[in-house]
Amino acid sequence: MELKLRDKKDCTFDAVSLGEVMLRLDPGEGRIKTARSFKAWEGGGEYNVIRGLRRCFGLKTAVITAFADNEVGKLMEDFILQGGVDTSLINWMKTDGIGRTCRNGINFTERGFGIRGALGCSDRANTAISKAKPEDFDFEYIFGTLGVRWLHTGGIYAALSEQSCETVIAAIKTAKKYGTIVSYDLNYRPSMWSAIGGLEKAQEVNKEIAKYVDVMIGNEEDFTACLGFEIEGNDENLKELNLDGYKKMINEAAKTYPNFKVVATTLRTVKTATVNDWSAICWADGNIYKAAQYDGLEIMDRVGGGDSFASGLIYGLIETADPEKAVNYGAAHGALAMTTPGDTTMASKSEVEGIMSGAGARVKR
Repeated sequence: MELKLRDKKDCTFDAVSLGEVMLRLDPGEGRIKTARSFKAWEGGGEYNVIRGLRRCFGLKTAVITAFADNEVGKLMEDFILQGGVDTSLINWMKTDGIGRTCRNGINFTERGFGIRGALGCSDRANTAISKAKPEDFDFEYIFGTLGVRWLHTGGIYAALSEQSCETVIAAIKTAKKYGTIVSYDLNYRPSMWSAIGGLEKAQEVNKEIAKYVDVMIGNEEDFTACLGFEIEGNDENLKELNLDGYKKMINEAAKTYPNFKVVATTLRTVKTATVNDWSAICWADGNIYKAAQYDGLEIMDRVGGGDSFASGLIYGLIETADPEKAVNYGAAHGALAMTTPGDTTMASKSEVEGIMSGAGARVKR
């Protein structure tokens, strides 16, 4: 495989992420609209990946983001520190007393159950990171002086604002200049792109970003909406998966973007909100590798499952350079992450490797 990582001894960080981190408010088993109390977590598409790499897999990681400098921002920092992720690259931005100049994002998320799907309700306009411009971060210092082996970012952050689109591209270009591997999760959210140009803007931005990406990640909707690749014959409600269609789509993406070293997608058949069939495939060196199949996977909280897949995949690529092992690390880690509440993983590396080797769910004493 062609991935050539920088030498670990020359880099301060194994991996960093660029994106928004929000305060997640979770009503537990209830509904947002009837809740009287919420559990607080932190979460964000790009951050969840880097936290998994630190907390589950033990790599040295940092988050590149921005917070409004107030008590909620400090709460977010405390959550991040509890996850072991370095906070020294956070940009603390001045704000007024009511969030007119900038604020911190909030995400209300209910988990869903049975026939009732999970539901998210975000409050993230005018956040500090959405207003941050490329010059608000010293990417030359981060990637040149400190040194980073891997940068992960994604389409959720790119969709936040016109500035965030520019910041993603500036970060990726600087990372590539210094030999940092770049992974990107397309993570298409139509509601977010609608305010800055809709589907047309999403494709314009993501097709430009794709030119610099080494490891491209996404599900079938992401590849279709962001890059224009269609899967023929796939059921729109994800009740049936056309595996041959997925393979054809991935091969087409790799042919269109010869800079892609790895292309990966999760495979999810939604039976109910709490029972899914789950697996993943990845392309590398012209070959397709499929992870173990987890049929009838019982889910406590599906939010962040794809991010945990990404962190397992990245860990496998960094540590083993074996795409087949990497996609299995990703699928197992994603499956475990969906058995616990919150956006971020509570799994350990030994648990992930146990699932990969066929460990069951018998009680451990």
